[in-house]
Amino acid sequence: MCCLIADMGNSSKAIRTSLRRRGIARTVPERVDQQANRRRRGARGGRPPVFDKQLYKQRNVVERCFNRLKQCRSVATRYDKTATSYRATVTIAALLQ
Repeated sequence: MCCLIADMGNSSKAIRTSLRRRGIARTVPERVDQQANRRRRGARGGRPPVFDKQLYKQRNVVERCFNRLKQCRSVATRYDKTATSYRATVTIAALLQ
């Protein structure tokens, strides 16, 4: 099963609602202010969103991959003009890393 794994910056109610309507599974940690607001509202605050810690830990692998690719100056600044040549640059950078 595929799942969207995002950071706390994408933790808004609107984003969660939009993903739920589209049937997209998601793992997004809830911000502290959102947790406090939900607790303050009590029973009307609703239940906390589902959050899988083990799945969220896998996000780090993708973040490190992007970080390694951006170490290559031509990938980070995108010197290439066409999408095809940029894709080739990213592929070569991934192979060399």
